[in-house]
Amino acid sequence: MKLRCAVLDDYQDVALSAADWSGVLDAVEVAPFHEHIAGEEAVAEAIGDCEIVVIMRERTPFPASLFARLPRLKLLVTTGMRNASVDLEAAAHHGVTVCGTGGASEPTTELTWALILGLARHVVPENTALRDGGPWQSTVGTDLHGRRLGLLGLGRIGTQVARVGRAFGMEVAAWSENLTAERAEAERVRPAGSKEELLETSDIVSVHLVLSDRTRGLLGAAELRRMRPTALLVNTSRAAIVDQAALAEALREGWIAGAGVDVFEREPLPPGDPFRSLPNLLATPHLGYVTRDNYERFYGDVVEDIRAYLDGAPIRRLSPPA
Repeated sequence: MKLRCAVLDDYQDVALSAADWSGVLDAVEVAPFHEHIAGEEAVAEAIGDCEIVVIMRERTPFPASLFARLPRLKLLVTTGMRNASVDLEAAAHHGVTVCGTGGASEPTTELTWALILGLARHVVPENTALRDGGPWQSTVGTDLHGRRLGLLGLGRIGTQVARVGRAFGMEVAAWSENLTAERAEAERVRPAGSKEELLETSDIVSVHLVLSDRTRGLLGAAELRRMRPTALLVNTSRAAIVDQAALAEALREGWIAGAGVDVFEREPLPPGDPFRSLPNLLATPHLGYVTRDNYERFYGDVVEDIRAYLDGAPIRRLSPPA
């Protein structure tokens, strides 16, 4: 009898076409779910008969309480090699093997610049006006050349964003608790003396940090008030790094000129959520990693992970922190 494999949150109905699953179909019956299943009880009911579950990033969290509801589960595969929404200790306790996949950072870099450019040149309101017969030119764009781009984080994505910024003729600065002068110099980036200095002197601030206890709520009301009223904030990292209530107030009250956001504390964003209608907000539904090449990498590695598990030699295993 074949094992049951659920592929959750396949929103675009591409999981089966993005990879060649034939190498596991002799032993596995694959069932994609194209709609998000809200609520732990509903998730457990939908996949309770599955020995294998595939999840896309953090779309469906796997806390300890969910593992306890899934006694048949033996293998959980998450796209990417890090997933803060999976309780790895609980997985180990329940005898569930957790594996990850490779992935690319370029798609998130590209979306970051889509948001920056969309905000700076008012692309959405101008496009809407053109389509709806509104005014012909109603905004004045913000120049990037000669302005300062401030990066919170200079890891893989932050580094790529910095290189594009320099290509636009921007001065690039960066700050993080772990950033060294040597690292900044290697990328021709000015190391800011402090987070506060970066916020006060940058025309565009872009967030590229990993969510952790140190970075959760890193930008609150006090920090957002330090930004220039003409400045833009972009977050394609994790929503909780920026205090969401403070960001909403900053946009309503005009503390900053605008924000570009691809991540939210609750996803999918509920109807009527304030972030669907905030002024001066350019928002996308967590599209940073959603590209054809990246999906092919994700699901191709998912199939490899399942085959390796079936062969008794799991690969790309994720373990609880020591």
